[in-house]
Amino acid sequence: MSVDVQFVLNTFAFLIWGALVMWMAAGFTMLESGSVRTKNASVICLKNLGLYAIAGLAFYIIGYNLMYTDVSGFIGSFKLFYNAPAAEVALLGGDESVLDDVTGNGYSVMSDWFFQMVFVATAASIVSGALAERIRLWAFFLFVLILTAFIYPIVGAWTWGEGWLYEMGFSDFAGSTIVHSTGGWAALAGAIILGPRLGKFKKDGTVTSTPPSSVPIVTLGVFILWFGWFGFNGGSQLALGGVTDAISIAGILVNTNLAGAAGVLAAILVSRAILGGFDLFAILNGALAGLVSITAAPTVHHHGLAIIIGFVGGVICVLSIKLLDKLKIDDVVGAVPVHLFAGIWGTIAVAFTVRGEGMSFIDQLLVQLLGIVAIGAFVFTVSYVVWKLIDIILGGVRVSPTVERIGQDAAELGVDAYPEFVLMPEEYDDEDGQ
Repeated sequence: MSVDVQFVLNTFAFLIWGALVMWMAAGFTMLESGSVRTKNASVICLKNLGLYAIAGLAFYIIGYNLMYTDVSGFIGSFKLFYNAPAAEVALLGGDESVLDDVTGNGYSVMSDWFFQMVFVATAASIVSGALAERIRLWAFFLFVLILTAFIYPIVGAWTWGEGWLYEMGFSDFAGSTIVHSTGGWAALAGAIILGPRLGKFKKDGTVTSTPPSSVPIVTLGVFILWFGWFGFNGGSQLALGGVTDAISIAGILVNTNLAGAAGVLAAILVSRAILGGFDLFAILNGALAGLVSITAAPTVHHHGLAIIIGFVGGVICVLSIKLLDKLKIDDVVGAVPVHLFAGIWGTIAVAFTVRGEGMSFIDQLLVQLLGIVAIGAFVFTVSYVVWKLIDIILGGVRVSPTVERIGQDAAELGVDAYPEFVLMPEEYDDEDGQ
């Protein structure tokens, strides 16, 4: 295959896979807007549109350079902006003499930037759902700016940017930890700072059920995310320039699909015993947990391993939903069980499936655990501090009890997602909403 053809196919793959991952933003929007009560659905739509815009601009202005440019172990360059190289610009201007320089890179530089950018937007989307129905808009947007401009790129520099964890042999093919657990740790820190929604945890120890306001919309969101995951994992092959790449991508997509299906089955089988009945919300999250779990190692050659990894991820998700209720941590959409806990499992599972050259099972397991702990400690600590600073700077990260009772749609936007519905007053144990 000629160099020109490889260049075109690789570039096209980056752009198409990236577009699929971008479509996951629609999936998160549907999942979250259907999971919250109707009085907060419009704000969810605004949050997801806003976070995607902020993530793209922040990653272009500073994030990509921190993650990939001149990485010296822990962090890349603080240079602003990231643009096409001079050779590509010259070629567009008609200078054919630079053609070999351009095609020798293997792909268009900005196609790679686009593919990497949609990943950082995914990490930010994870935070949105966990903190729904009580986070102030500007507090959320400010945190997303810090997350996408600095926190996520630093984690990326350690790993995909070939920093210190990469050099030690840490492996995370498409981001079970780098993307999903990073978003999960940030969400967990925010949920602890915010506290639970009014009335979520009663004084007598019971947990108030807040079922999805629109089951069809939540289900649609899960299917959109599942569809986008093929770009997420398949595109992480980072090439489509030959037979080997094509075969590898086919296997990756099959493994991704099998793991998601296994996560669904696992949640169906265990939700009754753990949660007291067939919990549709937990089963839908089981699908996502299976997908998150396989993301670190979707290249496994035996597809049966993908089923096992996804199944365990589904079980972990359901158990984690119960655990958060016990700890009185309010995660509206189950983002922490899906993305953090299943992401940790998927990263550990690498040691059982794909090992670096010359690394034993123990060696790989230890470096995977080191990566999980290091990234978790960094992201959670920095996120906790950032949330606290935002709380101080803005005079609070949480909406007032009055706004929470009325709903953010009416109080902050003046646009109801379902104007034909009448808001019914909710009962609380006392004026504090406990």
